[in-house]
Amino acid sequence: MNEVALPLEQLQAASGGPLYVKLKNMIEQAMKDGRLKHGDALPAERDIADAAAISRVTVRKAIDDLVDQGLLVRRRGSGTFVSKPVPRMQQSLTRLTSFSEDMRRRGMTAGSRWLDRGLFHPTPEETMTLGLSGNARVARLVRLRTANEMPIALERTSLPDDILPDPDAVENSLYQALSGRRIQPVRANQRISAVLLKEEETELLGVPTGSAALSVQRIAYLDSGRVMEVSTALYRSDAYDLVAELTIGA
Repeated sequence: MNEVALPLEQLQAASGGPLYVKLKNMIEQAMKDGRLKHGDALPAERDIADAAAISRVTVRKAIDDLVDQGLLVRRRGSGTFVSKPVPRMQQSLTRLTSFSEDMRRRGMTAGSRWLDRGLFHPTPEETMTLGLSGNARVARLVRLRTANEMPIALERTSLPDDILPDPDAVENSLYQALSGRRIQPVRANQRISAVLLKEEETELLGVPTGSAALSVQRIAYLDSGRVMEVSTALYRSDAYDLVAELTIGA
């Protein structure tokens, strides 16, 4: 146990209210002072309880609160670790842009971890929304989007196969790959909702179990009026804000 990072023997004499609040404050202060850094492991709950002469219930309450705040993260079978600070980003709802363009404007490097991609037989919903014919296939892209290597969003995109005949040709930016084929959206409808992430989604995004996300469902259109893309993106709610500018009508 790192006694310099967490002087647990001093907890009982510290000010700050209930014991779990004192422990929580001690851990937070150690993070602010740099005594606990991103990736550092906390001692086991039993060891913290013994060193501070408090119950494990009290330790669990303090750690639960910090996990809920995103300051700590539990990794199954490994322990509890200090989370990387997450910068908040704002995305305007008045301009149609790609994730790669959004990150570039912020001076960040956009990246992708491919989870699945290829040409598939469309689902009934894809057939209807994309207006596919009976023998058409759909190009599907499923990937984890990152900014400066930090997971930000899970993105699932479907396009007609004549618009994207080779999904493997997409390196990082879908819209950049389509521009090479002289294809680009001119407008889109987006629907935003709050959802709870599934367990496998929280693991991919590096957030605590039970975390919420912003679900952004987009239908993008060509200038001909044809639907070119249907996508759903799950954005980390601790990192992303969606902002709209409204004007008052006459």
